[in-house]
Amino acid sequence: MTISKPRVFIDGDQGTTGLQILERLGGRQDLQLLTLPEAVRKDPQARACALQQADIAILCLPDAAAREAVALAAGCDVRIIDASSAHRTDPAWIYGLPELTPGQSAQIASAMRVSNPGCYPTGAVLLLRPLIDAGLIPADLTLAIHAISGYSGQGRAGVERHEGATAAQAPALQLYGLDLRHKHAPEIRLHAGLAHRPIFVPAYGRYRQGIVLTVPLFRDALPAAADAARLHAALADHHAGQRHVEVARFTPGRGPAELDPQALNGTDAIRLHVRCSPDGGRILLAAVFDNLGKGAAGAAVQNLNLMLAERPVLAVV
Repeated sequence: MTISKPRVFIDGDQGTTGLQILERLGGRQDLQLLTLPEAVRKDPQARACALQQADIAILCLPDAAAREAVALAAGCDVRIIDASSAHRTDPAWIYGLPELTPGQSAQIASAMRVSNPGCYPTGAVLLLRPLIDAGLIPADLTLAIHAISGYSGQGRAGVERHEGATAAQAPALQLYGLDLRHKHAPEIRLHAGLAHRPIFVPAYGRYRQGIVLTVPLFRDALPAAADAARLHAALADHHAGQRHVEVARFTPGRGPAELDPQALNGTDAIRLHVRCSPDGGRILLAAVFDNLGKGAAGAAVQNLNLMLAERPVLAVV
């Protein structure tokens, strides 16, 4: 008698995130990886067959193609992790951020449909949700969030632009989403528990990967007890024992003079910071992490591992 291995299909395994996940799963002996030949990788019938054969599928696709994949999987028992932004605010899908609330990892483990968080929202939500839940940041506070990512956050187009024949012409820094309608803003609002959509201004830098995201706060806009030390303590308490989340030490008037967005590249970790001005009147929340790690592929594999843990063990005679 042998124990069947769970079958995992990556739909879109040649994109930036898909390749990272494929590399992470390629050497594992506890699962069977399903792949499609190049010639039929985009063929709906071949994709539908792979989806129907899989126990868990990971979608690394543009939004429209992800919705198509979900439709192709209709009527079968495949569980889906969607790494696109197609379902991140859909109440029928479980948000794939295990550290969101104490019961979130259990919900992910038993879910049929899990939506992987966006890279920027991962940092914003892990900073804000614990503080809003603790009553230290009012839910109706209007916020501005800034973040800079390595160019791989733009996907294959960004990699080709910065590493291909026209690399010398690529900008050193590129702000985008200047119409203030970036698709991550509703995701941040919903899962952070904000009453209002934040102003969100992202940018790409001339480096491959890594994010630094910041949220500035004025002390006098917060409740009386919410000084920087209390915000730090609440974050440390919420994330205590989390494998992938580190809350950096807070010492008033001391700390790193700068934050390197590439500091955690190659890891699935995220480091949260609380800083303040000498008079305590201005506070800065910050997150540093790899947009291809905790911000994408690492998060998908983290969710996959939770879902595999809940899979029934089937014996094959």
